[in-house]
Amino acid sequence: MEVGQVLHMNAGTGETSYSNNSHLQKKVISMTMPIIEEAMTNLYSSTSPSSLVIADLGCSSGHNSLFVVSELIKIVEKLRQKSGHQSPEIQVLLNDLPGNDFNTIFKSLPSFQKNLSSQLESKDAGPYFFSGVPGSFYGRLFMRKSLHFLHSSYSLHWLSQVPEQIENNKRNIYMASTSPPNVPKAYHSQFQRDFSTFLKCRAEEMVTGGRMVLTFMGRKSEDPTKKDGSNSMWELLAMALNDMLSKGLINEEKMDSFNIPHYTPSLSEVKSEIVEEGSFSIDRLEFSEINRSTYYKEYNHSNISEIAANSIRAVAESLLVSHFGDGIIEKVFSRSCIFSYLGVQVP
Repeated sequence: MEVGQVLHMNAGTGETSYSNNSHLQKKVISMTMPIIEEAMTNLYSSTSPSSLVIADLGCSSGHNSLFVVSELIKIVEKLRQKSGHQSPEIQVLLNDLPGNDFNTIFKSLPSFQKNLSSQLESKDAGPYFFSGVPGSFYGRLFMRKSLHFLHSSYSLHWLSQVPEQIENNKRNIYMASTSPPNVPKAYHSQFQRDFSTFLKCRAEEMVTGGRMVLTFMGRKSEDPTKKDGSNSMWELLAMALNDMLSKGLINEEKMDSFNIPHYTPSLSEVKSEIVEEGSFSIDRLEFSEINRSTYYKEYNHSNISEIAANSIRAVAESLLVSHFGDGIIEKVFSRSCIFSYLGVQVP
């Protein structure tokens, strides 16, 4: 599987689109805003730049794509007014894999800019320039020493490829309690290679004194096979696929060769790679937790289980279609085990 050519969140604004099923991701961004503001404040206070280049890696599409950009611009405007400086020109670079729905982002820009202008106190703020940058962030994306501020949220847990030599991970699609010992080791090794490459590339692209804020889907335990939010999600999908296998709806070879290119690191694993690679110092390294079951129950909706299933579908459909074909999608997401996501019962 060529992950860079296959993986993308569901496009558009329909019922199963990422745009309509990424409220949890927005909640995560909102939780990290104090850290984002602190990082931008430190950057601006030390440089007072006349121009800023901001990159958002793994921007996806929909409501969240420009949310952090809007907040960053407001932060910069507040800082420059406080210091009495002229508003800096800001270039915004939006990155995701080539299959991302960039068109939806670009179509939303006129209304975004109009809405942003109405929220800013100063009428001479900006100007702001927006560009899409398709490509994998596990390689170079930008010119040397060109970035001042980089943000990435809910993206770096995706790997550049499915780990090699895990053919014996039969009936599983990820690391599970029944996976052979070599499987979690292979996933961890792939994460180490990928994150180290990411850091090396960004070190080339960022100016001296630049700031990064990276938010991972992570795990508490040092045991990667221990059931948590992400493991539970993939185990439920595996249950649905195995149910289809038992009924002859998919073949055994396809089932046994499908694995998710996804790894949720622990805090110590993230720190270890940053220290080992050596290009960046760590200002803050924190763990926050969202209880998914509680989160979904916040919705006043008659079918919470369907919302949860659509959330899985919005991120996993492209991988499933590439491997199994599009004929299985409606069937796999109608399996009863998907609708019991994280203990949320079917009404």
